[in-house]
Amino acid sequence: MNPSFGNDAPVIFDDLGPRDGVPVILIHGHPFNRTMWSPQTAALVAAGYRVIAPDLRGYGESPVSPGVLRLSGFADDLAALLDLLGIGQAVVGGVSMGGQIAMEMRLRHPGRVRALVLSDTSPVPESEEGRTFRHAVAERLLAEGMAPYADEVIDKMLAPYNVTGMPEVAARVGAMMRATDPEGAAAALRGRAERPDYRPVLARATEPCLVLVGADDVYTPVAEAEALHALMPHSVLTVIEGAGHLPGVEQPEAFNRVLLDFLARL
Repeated sequence: MNPSFGNDAPVIFDDLGPRDGVPVILIHGHPFNRTMWSPQTAALVAAGYRVIAPDLRGYGESPVSPGVLRLSGFADDLAALLDLLGIGQAVVGGVSMGGQIAMEMRLRHPGRVRALVLSDTSPVPESEEGRTFRHAVAERLLAEGMAPYADEVIDKMLAPYNVTGMPEVAARVGAMMRATDPEGAAAALRGRAERPDYRPVLARATEPCLVLVGADDVYTPVAEAEALHALMPHSVLTVIEGAGHLPGVEQPEAFNRVLLDFLARL
């Protein structure tokens, strides 16, 4: 764990593996933190990759910025983190909101992206109904705290059969959600509601992209992953069986096999 940018660090992060390894930055989703990537970090480091896993601003151990935090702010934080570490280009991967931040990186900082890994995410802008819903959830989190929300969404974050069949995984995911600061989560929800349409920039992307999705994801179903794959000329798609919205957590061995195979081909 390293604080970046001095005493007022916007990002706390892990920087693991050999310094001369291909850099891979892993961006967690909402409302989680960098520990969700622990199975991937271990596998990547063992294979010789350099892994940077940040806690996004407002999540995990990183400081909170109340109000509205757009995905552009997250992407700029990560570009500044790469500057701090002296990394010109990295493989940029993310799940759900983290995948949208990876797309924002490709939009705002295209020269920094060697390849994309997009798990259980969507490039389309928020609908009017979706914007209203995200703002309502933000207010609810501030009023109620994270625990009721965590209980409500656990069987959407994970496939319902994994909530019951993998109690340790469900407990870990639930604990991450409950530990998140409601101010940070609310700020990100408000900003995510204003995200742009990433489809034009992705359609022009020349970098390789790995698209992954849990077979039973209800937030971003397989059909959305197929549309994302069809949009990108240099992408490959893998559906992870036995998983919902967080296949890297639910089926880490299968997820890691696909990820390492993709990275080996770069």
